[in-house]
Amino acid sequence: MSHVTIIRVLKTSIVLGLCLIVTGHTLIISNGFNEQFGINGIIASAACIAVGILLSLPTKIYLTILLMEAEKRYIRSHTNE
Repeated sequence: MSHVTIIRVLKTSIVLGLCLIVTGHTLIISNGFNEQFGINGIIASAACIAVGILLSLPTKIYLTILLMEAEKRYIRSHTNE
């Protein structure tokens, strides 16, 4: 896979992870969902948040490393001039 494709997949993973985190948080704070599903609803909400964190955190770290490498190349190219 090319770097562009990898970055596109990682960005999609970040957005999906953030959506799951927000969905899980919304489910936890809504009264109707907790009353209707009880402890299983809380577990489902926590699972949404956990999966969202699993999707978003490693990809942010990888993209940060890529940006740091790009910055090193940029600095090297401008100091040699």
